[in-house]
Amino acid sequence: MENWSAKTKLVHVGSKRSQFGELSEALYLTQGFLYESAEQAEARFIESGEDEFIYGRYGNPTVRMFEERISALEGAEDAFATASGMAAVNATLMALLCAGDHLVAARALFGSCLFIVEDILPRFGVEVTLVDGTDLNAWRAAVRPDTKVCFLESISNPTLEVIDIKNVSKIAHANGAVVVVDNVFATPVFQRTFNLGADVVIYSATKHIDGQGRCLGGVVLGSREFIKGPLQTYLKHTGAAMSPFNAWVMLKGLETLVLRCEAQATTSEFLTRKLVGNVALEQVIYPFAEDHPQRDIAKVQMERGGTVIALVLKGGKQAAFKFLNSLRIVRISNNLGDAKSLVTHPATTTHQRLSANQRYALGISDGLVRISVGLEDQNDLLTDITAALSA
Repeated sequence: MENWSAKTKLVHVGSKRSQFGELSEALYLTQGFLYESAEQAEARFIESGEDEFIYGRYGNPTVRMFEERISALEGAEDAFATASGMAAVNATLMALLCAGDHLVAARALFGSCLFIVEDILPRFGVEVTLVDGTDLNAWRAAVRPDTKVCFLESISNPTLEVIDIKNVSKIAHANGAVVVVDNVFATPVFQRTFNLGADVVIYSATKHIDGQGRCLGGVVLGSREFIKGPLQTYLKHTGAAMSPFNAWVMLKGLETLVLRCEAQATTSEFLTRKLVGNVALEQVIYPFAEDHPQRDIAKVQMERGGTVIALVLKGGKQAAFKFLNSLRIVRISNNLGDAKSLVTHPATTTHQRLSANQRYALGISDGLVRISVGLEDQNDLLTDITAALSA
């Protein structure tokens, strides 16, 4: 299995078949499990075996198949699937931190991640320092002997900044800190984040892993010691477990993940080339674009530039809203990683709770729009986008 390609792993790894020999993974839609005796129940609560389960909050055979499959793709020792991507972020940070600890995080984070870092963690006595994630000297200056965690998005949402994970990890590890990376935008297809030094990798499975707008889900990957230890303990008792049905949907999504991401990245690259120089735009942002400030880092870390582009329109919010409302194929939604191309205006949606000064500091201007590129014909998308820009 270790020698299999990603495409093969995503079709086969983790499959568990019942006595019926079903082809598709079985959906074990159950809350609890039965025991043959009181002694067996007692033994299982002391230590559960690989295929022994206690309660849906603790684990489930279908969920376990998903965890094993995504672990094999990512190269992780283990994984725990959660009810959503934000549940994965929250559980990871809460399992790693306690009152008196220090967290250093990149300033450019998704709005809900910023809320956890800036509002929730400080309520429980965690000191937080936010830094410019692209500035290694800022990381060096912020990390202290009591720093327990460094948290970042490998590609920031929505401005697509790329952080040098390898060097940030060196800085963190020199001080004994754990590196937690939200790798949604880079995807598990295009980046091997553990090889770059990350200790824990998080995904919102809602995005590319499902990729067809059906279910919420998240997953945390890391060492077996962390996953089976503090993380599992926290999640078992707080309840943010992935449902068996959602896990089954995610398994089906994994089968086509590589195919979808490759096609979406190809179209993203095409649109980037074609839109550069459009008179309605101040900037086209894409990690592999020639003028991206972290292009060299992105090229080292990633196999492809990802499935998301950002456009900065001349004319601010008025122009951005006119653009969104003129699109016919690309639909307005705050989701991403979907088979359908989606567009959002971050300043008034995902990052609207931030002040104007905070958004300015993050590079989220009123003219910025984020486009998650789908599986439509690339020429149809180009026609749709250029027509909306003309409007």
